[in-house]
Amino acid sequence: MIDKTSPLPIYYQLVELIKGMIEKGELKAGDSLPSEREYAERFKISRMTVRQAITELVNSGYLFRQKGVGTFVAEKKIEQQLLGLTSFTEDMQSRGMVPSSKLISFEIVSSPASISEQLNIQEHAPVYEIKRVRLADGIPMALETTFISANLVKGITEDTVSQSLYDYIEKQLSIKIGEATQVLESSVATQQESQFLKIKKGSPILLIQRNTKLADETPLEVVKSSYRADRYKFMITLKR
Repeated sequence: MIDKTSPLPIYYQLVELIKGMIEKGELKAGDSLPSEREYAERFKISRMTVRQAITELVNSGYLFRQKGVGTFVAEKKIEQQLLGLTSFTEDMQSRGMVPSSKLISFEIVSSPASISEQLNIQEHAPVYEIKRVRLADGIPMALETTFISANLVKGITEDTVSQSLYDYIEKQLSIKIGEATQVLESSVATQQESQFLKIKKGSPILLIQRNTKLADETPLEVVKSSYRADRYKFMITLKR
């Protein structure tokens, strides 16, 4: 299992061994790992080597540590391809997960200057401000605030936003959504984000702003989201 004659570093072999057990389902989310001492004794290697392997697996999201308790297998992150424009609902359904939303607030407000500029509407024009927690299989994934011009998309209700807004816009209103730009940044959770996402304050999060346009280039929405970095990752394929 650990080949000390191999040119591969011992810590790397241990990383691949544990990773393989997780990917095969031999170690499941929430399972506790043996201690560093147990690994060291089992494979006749140093605890420093074990610690290096465990740290790499923690940093790559396979494991997590609880101070004074131990090291555990992390929940598998949801991977979203940054190739096409899809809604959160569509993303989760494509993975066989059940999407849902918890509405925090829904109101028509006077558009702030920064939002007006991005939506190409007059300042103080009416906009929907929709704050939701987005969940997959009942687990909070993102805290999301959406701004949409109330003069552009009519008839949005609390019932509408409990489902997929994109479905309502395209299927009910027959409005064609075109393209979007997204900006991703890393940050740490505020008190509000920790409360709604069920994570500790200061935990790593991904801040994402999406600006979506209709097929005719009319700005549709500005969406500001805070995603749990321990449950979500984004991937893009680059071609030359």
